[in-house]
Amino acid sequence: MTLNKFNLPDVGEGLTEAEIVAWKVKPGDTVAVNDVICEIETAKSIVELPSPFAGTVRELLVPEGVTIDVGTAIISVSDDVAGDPTPADVRAPEAPAQLMYGTLPADAGDDAAAADDAGTPGARPAGGPLVGSGPKADAVKRRPRKTAAAPAQAARPAATPAPATAPAPASVPAAGPVAVPAAPAGAEDTRPTLGGTITGLVNRVLAKPPVRKIARDLGIDLADVVATGLRGEVTREDLVSYQSQRDAELDKADGFWGKAGKPQDQRVETIPVKGVRKATARAMVESAFSAPHVSIFVDVDASRTMEFVKRLKASRDFEGVRVSPLLILAKAVIWAAARNPSVNATWVDNGAADTAEIQIKHYMNLGIAAATPRGLMVPNIKNAQDLSLKELALALNNLATTARAGRTQPAEMQGGTLTVTNIGALGIDTGTPIINPGEVAIVAFGTIKQKPWVLDGEVIPRWITTLGGSFDHRVVDGDLSARFMADVAAILEEPALLLD
Repeated sequence: MTLNKFNLPDVGEGLTEAEIVAWKVKPGDTVAVNDVICEIETAKSIVELPSPFAGTVRELLVPEGVTIDVGTAIISVSDDVAGDPTPADVRAPEAPAQLMYGTLPADAGDDAAAADDAGTPGARPAGGPLVGSGPKADAVKRRPRKTAAAPAQAARPAATPAPATAPAPASVPAAGPVAVPAAPAGAEDTRPTLGGTITGLVNRVLAKPPVRKIARDLGIDLADVVATGLRGEVTREDLVSYQSQRDAELDKADGFWGKAGKPQDQRVETIPVKGVRKATARAMVESAFSAPHVSIFVDVDASRTMEFVKRLKASRDFEGVRVSPLLILAKAVIWAAARNPSVNATWVDNGAADTAEIQIKHYMNLGIAAATPRGLMVPNIKNAQDLSLKELALALNNLATTARAGRTQPAEMQGGTLTVTNIGALGIDTGTPIINPGEVAIVAFGTIKQKPWVLDGEVIPRWITTLGGSFDHRVVDGDLSARFMADVAAILEEPALLLD
């Protein structure tokens, strides 16, 4: 038997460390080559790691939540895949299948499926009933049907007894009755009654439908409430009492601000800086203190963009495609960058100021800043200049879905040439965004809302937005940034210019 250790690989260009987010295997599991063994969090994405070995997992060498360097051993896998990989001392002892009341005989395997239907009204196990069997624990129970009065039952003719010579079913032991344990105190009895009916659920709490609805609305588990009803049911008053007690406990508990009397170190929450936050902080510091930023703003009448988006949504060509004003802005940025190429560039120092270069990109990898539960991510759409309007819409939808799910790959966030950030989605009018490292321009798209606007000498309501642009002043001069922003605004004011 050979024991192989898997070291953390570099899943992206220049990756130096990663955090083990979640293990997908455990010691004793059998894995094949390319089976996913864990998820790791790199600088800005979660990546699934496949196993390079086939065999049995012997040890997880790094716990979840720990950040380690590339090259560190994370798991050991042996090449022994024969038999049960689980150690013998931790295997569960084999035992006959247990029914709710009584034990299924070892030779009654063929009747197991029939026993599963024992709790279904009207169902009858094949070969006769199982002595002492009851309904499945998760079977859906219905209220017992109301029967006629006792005198009416007495008037019915007695059922004809079964012949004494009838053979016993194969699944029922011939000797002696099976002992049926008593139901626990406070629980409804689910054992077969003399009439053959099965009533209630084990540990089911009694409560009327209006009371159950109130409990659901308040988020109360009825099992936690002390019942005072005559039949042991939870009443409305019981819920009121329980809620009052819970509110009192919450009042005593610490809120967000904590207790003034507590030591200072107990009133301060410390959050480790790692993963996305660590990468974002490093990038923003690098950009803010290396590239001299200059920002300009422009108000735009986007009423025709709103009309254009409305027509696209009604178009059969865009059926099933999510369309928003961000799509038109993205197309406008691509169009404007083609007219002002220096905004789609990179400043390269080459280690010394006298050897610096400006690299103008004749392609557009359009970055879209995405706020996700894991933090800020800026994946980019490769060669966005070659996409049609519909293709660009599909790419934006896929980018947003992948980013929110935390499945953006490192390669999708590398090589960006110009970035758009849609702060309007959060209800913000404008801002001064920091340029993404390796780029020289970023455009902030504010919220679009109706405002009074002067048009042909008249004040009328129009859909207005504000664009904010930040530029690296080493590359982009004031007149270039102004012409670029004016071109972007022109498309939002008249999307028909895209047809030129």
